[in-house]
Amino acid sequence: MKKSVSKKQASKEKEETAIQQVVNHFFYTKGLSLEKVKRDARKKKIIYSRFTRPAKQLLVLSGSVRRAKAAIDKVAAWAKSRNLDYAIETVFKKWLELDRLKPREIVKKPYFKGDPLVWSESKKKWYVVAKDGDWLEFAGREQEVEWRVEK
Repeated sequence: MKKSVSKKQASKEKEETAIQQVVNHFFYTKGLSLEKVKRDARKKKIIYSRFTRPAKQLLVLSGSVRRAKAAIDKVAAWAKSRNLDYAIETVFKKWLELDRLKPREIVKKPYFKGDPLVWSESKKKWYVVAKDGDWLEFAGREQEVEWRVEK
């Protein structure tokens, strides 16, 4: 005989608790989907319960799920911009400086045909630094300059 489940019970089972929302949001900032987390948890690659206590503490500290998620987002952006790893505990460590936490600015540098360009403030001109170290005056067009992100 099949046991019937009411709609109210089914929707309650589908709803995430506040702690689950925080833990799942943390994994989302790490680039993991809920399905991937579930798969890895079954394979014992991720121990989900290890993240529930810090998530609960973060909820108490922040006061709401929305503020906890916002704090995780801010720390995640800051850590990713500096190529750092982070955990939920990192949010606690950075809690007091959360309003001052900013991601590192992306710096793009100019290149011309693979060689770096340097701006001379005194002469108000661009110079190409050749492979042998000579500085040659840039005579190309602005469209020929390639801006690359430096790592």
